[in-house]
Amino acid sequence: MVKTNKEIFQEEYDIAVIGSGPGGLAALLKANELGINKSIIIEREPYPGGILPQCIHGGFGLKIFKKELTGPEYNQIFIDKVMEEGLKVLLNTMALKIEYESGFKYITVSNKERGFFKIKTKAVILALGCRERTQGQILIPGSRPSGVFTAGLVQRMVNIEGYLPGKDVVILGSGDIGLIMARRLFLEGCNVKGIYEMMPFSTGLSRNIVQCLDDYNIPLHYSYIVTKIYGSRRLEAVEISQVDKYLKPKAQTNKKINCDTLLLSVGLIPENELSKTCGIDMDKYSGGPLVDENLETSVKGIFSCGNSLFVNDIVDDVTEEGYIAAENAVNYLSSKPEKKNYIDVSPGKNVAYVVPQKICCQKDVELRIRAKYPLRDAVITISPISFQEKYKIIIPGEMLSIDIKKEQLKKLNINNRLVVDVRQSV
Repeated sequence: MVKTNKEIFQEEYDIAVIGSGPGGLAALLKANELGINKSIIIEREPYPGGILPQCIHGGFGLKIFKKELTGPEYNQIFIDKVMEEGLKVLLNTMALKIEYESGFKYITVSNKERGFFKIKTKAVILALGCRERTQGQILIPGSRPSGVFTAGLVQRMVNIEGYLPGKDVVILGSGDIGLIMARRLFLEGCNVKGIYEMMPFSTGLSRNIVQCLDDYNIPLHYSYIVTKIYGSRRLEAVEISQVDKYLKPKAQTNKKINCDTLLLSVGLIPENELSKTCGIDMDKYSGGPLVDENLETSVKGIFSCGNSLFVNDIVDDVTEEGYIAAENAVNYLSSKPEKKNYIDVSPGKNVAYVVPQKICCQKDVELRIRAKYPLRDAVITISPISFQEKYKIIIPGEMLSIDIKKEQLKKLNINNRLVVDVRQSV
């Protein structure tokens, strides 16, 4: 139990959602639909939507709305619903810390107009999103001139601020934002010299490789890294080198490419600094909280969804997780505390991570799985329940969903542990 000063809170709610991206907005609307009218979103930005306002490309809404929308169009549907229902969204407000005592949660926030205060709530939904890995985190050697950007920052610069980062562009990493920005910069007249990916396969969606690269003859090179940066005040060139199977640079494979812009699309990290303030158990594989099948964390009454739980492939899935988190948060408000016996779910061979990481075996469960490496003619096995499901191809850029019926789990006990493997089909 984390003790807090209960005397200084100024507002009280049943459910507080932190983050107003697609997961947070969906959670707020679902809670309202289920009869919880004392709920609030806390958002640090001056506008709701998370990253969606800068995602002007299509591909959103195919699953939720059965039609293709841009990011701003998708976002506006939810904003309009929130406004119609008169739901409370607290903008320009940073959530700094979460404490809990006697079943209540106390969120310390900083607001532009009101300063510091606390919000008291019975349940919290964390919809914090994710952030990009930076140049410093991937340890590129060389100087630090201007002209080195993360792909998401360039997306904001071009699509919202109206600035081009440069003219001659090299992209490191084949994440989806990098693929999308390769096309965007090409259409804006930039010379996109190529995408260089460290792994022997792409980490982005197959549809983005086709629509963003193949359709515009933008080259994608596998098994390459940037080994040096040239330039003092402004980027002048980068050195790229092939890597071996251990991801070490091969001798005499280095090549210098003149450019004034380097985009880093080298992965996303779930945003969870706030989660850690209240002692939530974290998963070392996914980077997000450990959750059960209800998306409840190790702290009762605190739920996690969207890209702060794990990095999703498509926004529609983030929205669905927001719905699920809200439904279970509402159930938490009306249910009596009960002790449940959980079993752990762990990633096995060729599995990067699996969510949820613990289940109580009392209902059907959907497992979300991401493979480490691509595999053809593959089979997913889950032991010790003798589960098998075959796939023609499995790739790391696309999340897998596995449904397990409670009948398959009923013979398990607390000493069991489910292990998920992705293997070659025999």
